[in-house]
Amino acid sequence: VAPYLYSRNSNDGTMIRSAVRLSRPLSRVQRNARSMGSYNIVEERAHLSPKSLGAMAKEDKYGATNYHPLPVVLAKGLGPKVWDVDGKEYFDFLSAYSAVNQGHCHPKIIKAMTDQSNTLTLSSRAFHNDVLGEYCEFITDYFGYERVLPMNTGVEGEHAL
Repeated sequence: VAPYLYSRNSNDGTMIRSAVRLSRPLSRVQRNARSMGSYNIVEERAHLSPKSLGAMAKEDKYGATNYHPLPVVLAKGLGPKVWDVDGKEYFDFLSAYSAVNQGHCHPKIIKAMTDQSNTLTLSSRAFHNDVLGEYCEFITDYFGYERVLPMNTGVEGEHAL
């Protein structure tokens, strides 16, 4: 899979590479340069609309930096396609690093999420619920484990430091 977003050229329908490279973690030097204001992003963002620039400026000002993202501000997605805030269509070959390799807004997943949210949005592990045992039984049988502890580890937050 190529580490790029591709967009259909509106003039002749051909595919054009629209972003320079896969998002990658910033080095300490890059993070320091960006936080000190010496990192030059003007050239990278020169082609962007005021709407995109405004969204990026808010992220830059209020968001913690862990990746140097591609200069595209996504607004919606459907299947393998995503659209930026200006309506330009792209093919998403990144798939959120396999977190959405089923595509954006997959109807079966949206239905399952909606059905569950309409029943019980989230239950604390301080309570039992009527489906956790079934899930644990399925996973332990499937993988041959004695027990399972489904959880978000918190390691993901390390990237924001």
